[in-house]
Amino acid sequence: MTHASEAHRWADQLDDLVARIAPRFSRVEPRRRARAYLQGLLSPLERKNGWHLAEAAGDASPDGVQDFLARMHWEADAVRDDLQTYVVEHLGDPDAVLVLDETGFVKKGDKSAGVKRQYSGTAGRIENSQIGVFLAYASRHGHALIDRALYLPETWAFDAARRAEAGVPESVSFTTKPKLGQAMLKRAFAAGVPCRWVVGDCVYGADHQTRRLIEAHGRGYVLAVTSAQRLGFKPVEDWLEDVPARGWRRLSAGDGAKGPRLYDWAYLPYRTPPVPGWTTGLLIRRQKGRPHQFTFYLTRAPEETSLAELVRIAGMRWRIESCFEEAKGETGLDEYEVRAWTGWHRHITLSMLAPCDLSCQRLTTPGFWQRKA
Repeated sequence: MTHASEAHRWADQLDDLVARIAPRFSRVEPRRRARAYLQGLLSPLERKNGWHLAEAAGDASPDGVQDFLARMHWEADAVRDDLQTYVVEHLGDPDAVLVLDETGFVKKGDKSAGVKRQYSGTAGRIENSQIGVFLAYASRHGHALIDRALYLPETWAFDAARRAEAGVPESVSFTTKPKLGQAMLKRAFAAGVPCRWVVGDCVYGADHQTRRLIEAHGRGYVLAVTSAQRLGFKPVEDWLEDVPARGWRRLSAGDGAKGPRLYDWAYLPYRTPPVPGWTTGLLIRRQKGRPHQFTFYLTRAPEETSLAELVRIAGMRWRIESCFEEAKGETGLDEYEVRAWTGWHRHITLSMLAPCDLSCQRLTTPGFWQRKA
């Protein structure tokens, strides 16, 4: 049972969060709406759509919620910057990891900005969906989403009528997912977000410019690539023949729902133009019990970094999956009913901000999740 003192502490935490973003709203009405929206996202509602959020706020219709997402004057990007600062203050760690990944939002119809039949990892197949690219922050203190971008497919980018109907700004052009990821990394680096590593799946690991950007900012990386990725003059899968029979070590990439994620791992150094203090190489993961199933990673790490440390960093990628699961399950990340570009970014930003309140309560309140359950 939740004690009254704990409930007051949680309410105070939310008030602090709302006070942080209050200057982004020039009038009292949108400030009130922002607090009510966050409180609704954090409450145990059956769904976190417009109707349910409106009812939780005491409204007779969702008109006020829709107006807040679509027409009131406030900048979602400015709130995103506040979110990033808030996360760093509570979870900041110089050894932290930035995680790039994407998630899908299955949608009906063809009016929602960026929606089309495309592969969605969420659905595990080609579905009518929107795709959002996200950046997460993961440290020993916790994890949180800190940036987001809606992917706009080419079919949308060059269709003036559809763009206008969905309110896509003229300044937005077709941008690949890796470039969206690069823009988020640049913002994080420019803001001084403390971190030592960047991880991501093969969509981002295969991109040469993404790797060069990380290198230029003095961070290491463990980035997944496909088996066809070339390293030197041959695909990475052909490097398997260079792994000695005793070159594999069974190590955990972190704890999962069923305990330690144990795999067999091997590492092969690869010489690139020397950079003092840094080494590059190929990290290979072999599925336990499936000797012909491999995952490959290009790595850049400080000298003397151990194989166990590289494996631990590779496993940090799963933190963003936890972020998606928590935000979708707890704060309605995927339950929006907006079609326009602006509405998507506003809802997603606030739905990212709400779990930060939960994360901070988890840090400051012993047994928080047990009490919440």
